[in-house]
Amino acid sequence: MVAGLLWRARTKLAVVATAVGGGAAAATIATSEDPQRALKVCTTVPVRLIRDSITAATIAFDYEYSLFGLPEGSPERSRVKHEVHVRCARRLQELCFRNGGLYIKLGQHIGQLEYLVPHEYVQIMRESMLNRCPVSSYEQVCEVFKKELGRTPNEVFDEFEPIPIASASLAQVHTARTRDGQKVAVKVQHTHMTDTAAADQATVEFVVNALHRIFPSFDYRWLVEEVREGLPQELDFVVEAKNSEKCMDNFRKLSPHIADYVYAPMVYWDLSTSKLLTMEFIDGAQVNDVKTIQRLGIRPNEVARLVSEAFSDMIFKHGFVHCDPHAANLLVRPMPYGGRSFLGKRKPQLVLLDHGLYRVLDFQTRTNYAALWKGLIFSDAKAIKENSVKLGAGEDLYALFAGILTMRPWNRIIDSSVDHLVIKGDEGERSELQVLKPNRRAQPKRPA
Repeated sequence: MVAGLLWRARTKLAVVATAVGGGAAAATIATSEDPQRALKVCTTVPVRLIRDSITAATIAFDYEYSLFGLPEGSPERSRVKHEVHVRCARRLQELCFRNGGLYIKLGQHIGQLEYLVPHEYVQIMRESMLNRCPVSSYEQVCEVFKKELGRTPNEVFDEFEPIPIASASLAQVHTARTRDGQKVAVKVQHTHMTDTAAADQATVEFVVNALHRIFPSFDYRWLVEEVREGLPQELDFVVEAKNSEKCMDNFRKLSPHIADYVYAPMVYWDLSTSKLLTMEFIDGAQVNDVKTIQRLGIRPNEVARLVSEAFSDMIFKHGFVHCDPHAANLLVRPMPYGGRSFLGKRKPQLVLLDHGLYRVLDFQTRTNYAALWKGLIFSDAKAIKENSVKLGAGEDLYALFAGILTMRPWNRIIDSSVDHLVIKGDEGERSELQVLKPNRRAQPKRPA
């Protein structure tokens, strides 16, 4: 019976996806100012929509079928649930790789949602998504240059390395040398992102909403909202360039004591557009590369202190926060103009890369968040709940919210004998937090 229902639902989703995709394709081609690009989009998106629908339905029914009749909390259910998590995470991983573009970004986002999605998904996505990003060919890079600047890379620069030094879900980075001899990093948006991003976003939203209607417990609409809010910002490199300059301006005005120790590459505005970003090339060690940092003559504990202070100032003083601070976006180098500690070690400078995604925090949000951390440090359950609710966690989710921030279960958060300035979670505590995971995400209150 369940198998039959699975087949009918997969077929129904595929038929609906085909009808929606086919109708949208005909309308798009008929009204487009660029029929060739429209045809490319409309021959790609319906295939992805069908693929999405079948994969999503298979995942949802795998949970329904495999866990059917197993008592809640039983060892057998826990074992089977783990197996289903792994199977379905692999299916989702394969879907992201096959579709590319926005789907890689979605997979990377899932890999950062520890304690909000099953650990198996986080682990599998983290292991793969950062290392298997798409790479645009040099011909595609030239296509972007011609559309944006009217010239090829070799006509714009004195030297241009055709092989990228890095590639991410939305763009890739090449090194180049300007006509006056300056080494620069050139960020080029993948052509398929330009062509299909909006359609892919609508496709993902359609599938997630359709599955939620079939299975109310399958509610990941909040993840679609996150992508919908952040993607337009990340796809516009002019926004990224302005964010980097605003970030540095904030440090100069509001955090002058560390302004020299935090840096963002200079933007070459005459060689930048919404799809191309040319920046000063910066060489440094990734923030988690302890051995290289030590070889540079820098003390790792000073780097840790600088990163903590820089992001604390962004959150609590500036209200303008870099929201993609993974290791590849945080470089460390010695201070360019010397500067050594009393032990002779070189002073670190933190270089912030990839300024595409920022969040603005109003004064009230920053005040409530500071009060929440005070409550967490002093094991004040009342203050924790009160300020979590103010931040939008809700009356029922404050314990989970506190657990995500501290990586500890509630009973340890309110234990005054624990040193709450030391953050260190083990597998047992992760399991306790997974039990708290709700079917919906707490909706943070938006700044006014």
